Amino acid sequence: MYTFLVAGAVLLVEAELMTPQQRLRCEQFISFFENETIDIQYDYVEDMHDGRGYTCGKFGFTTCTGDALDLIQKYTAKKPANPLAPFLPELVRLAREFSNDTSGLGGYPEAWKTAAKDQLFRDTQDEVSAAIKYAERAGIKTAMGKCAIYDCIIEHGNNDDGDSLGAIFNRTWDKEKGGVKSAATEQYWIRSFLNMRLDDFDNPREPINIEHHTYWHDMSVQRVYAMITILNEYNMNLDGPIYIKTQDHHVNFLLLKI
Repeated sequence: MYTFLVAGAVLLVEAELMTPQQRLRCEQFISFFENETIDIQYDYVEDMHDGRGYTCGKFGFTTCTGDALDLIQKYTAKKPANPLAPFLPELVRLAREFSNDTSGLGGYPEAWKTAAKDQLFRDTQDEVSAAIKYAERAGIKTAMGKCAIYDCIIEHGNNDDGDSLGAIFNRTWDKEKGGVKSAATEQYWIRSFLNMRLDDFDNPREPINIEHHTYWHDMSVQRVYAMITILNEYNMNLDGPIYIKTQDHHVNFLLLKI
């Protein structure tokens, strides 16, 4: 069993998303389930042989699904001369073909690690504008609810496929006949959303997730169960400390109050 204790750090916070403390706890939660550490891994890059090419950065941007491309395009718009810009044509091809091919990405891991030393690239990885738009549409006000949406877009992506955040959000919307009706019922809407994520792991829609179903399911459900535990404790503000222990990871996960 491992125990993690964190004092805190200042991260980029988008308006109306969360307080810096809430954002930090949410990102530590996601980082642990993405990279098994609560230290944010901006420089992480690895071919996990899961059908998604290189998985990169703090929350697993991949070269196959196009989210690494989107990130690098945003970074390049801010800073055209950067180590990752030369890979854009190949990343466009990979995203268009939904390909896990890495043969045309020689030097990409090294370039990513170099770029990750740049604070601007780190700040770009921190942006979560798409997630907050979904939260606003549903009428979600709490840090817990916003973190649930944030975690989903990291795990499921924001493409047009049947396993994406948008698809899961829409299925929840249909089941609940709309968004959150009142502050008193937000907890139940979030639980319905998390249940819909669990259903998606059991019944993936996209070929890549069907092909890698065991990996997709077993590597993902524990983070949702952990989030349900926080929800059941009615910690809607993500107040610290937060204790999380998962069966698969055997971790007592402490996020200190800051």
